[in-house]
Amino acid sequence: MLIPKRTKYRKPHRLTYDGHAKGNLELHFGEYGLQAKEGAWISARQIEAARIAMTRYMKRGGKVWINIFPHLALTKKPLETRQGKGKGNVEEWVAVVKKGKIMFEIGQVDEATAREALRLASHKLPIKCKFVKKEMNRGESNEG
Repeated sequence: MLIPKRTKYRKPHRLTYDGHAKGNLELHFGEYGLQAKEGAWISARQIEAARIAMTRYMKRGGKVWINIFPHLALTKKPLETRQGKGKGNVEEWVAVVKKGKIMFEIGQVDEATAREALRLASHKLPIKCKFVKKEMNRGESNEG
């Protein structure tokens, strides 16, 4: 599972996932991608489950890029604990995903395979997602 390398003294405030993403709004690496249609916290477990679903369907063919990383530590105090006594322990790591962000990219496979792999991955995520594909730019050739 994904986790930051340095986790000492990491009990940050909870970040909001409202609004639109500032970056990563278009495909950079692969030809097909999965775009968030709403904001949410995506946990490290959900990212890993989506990755496994994609790679299993593609039978280890093609290439997968994961554009989100769980940097945010979510804490929780134990049940039946009185208030005060500091912030709770880190329970899980999440990635803050805002509307419009490209979360996963796939390359080196045909469109039907990519569409199905990303559909399976989207079922592992707690948000609505959209399949996007790279449009051919002017001046680009089909070869390469």
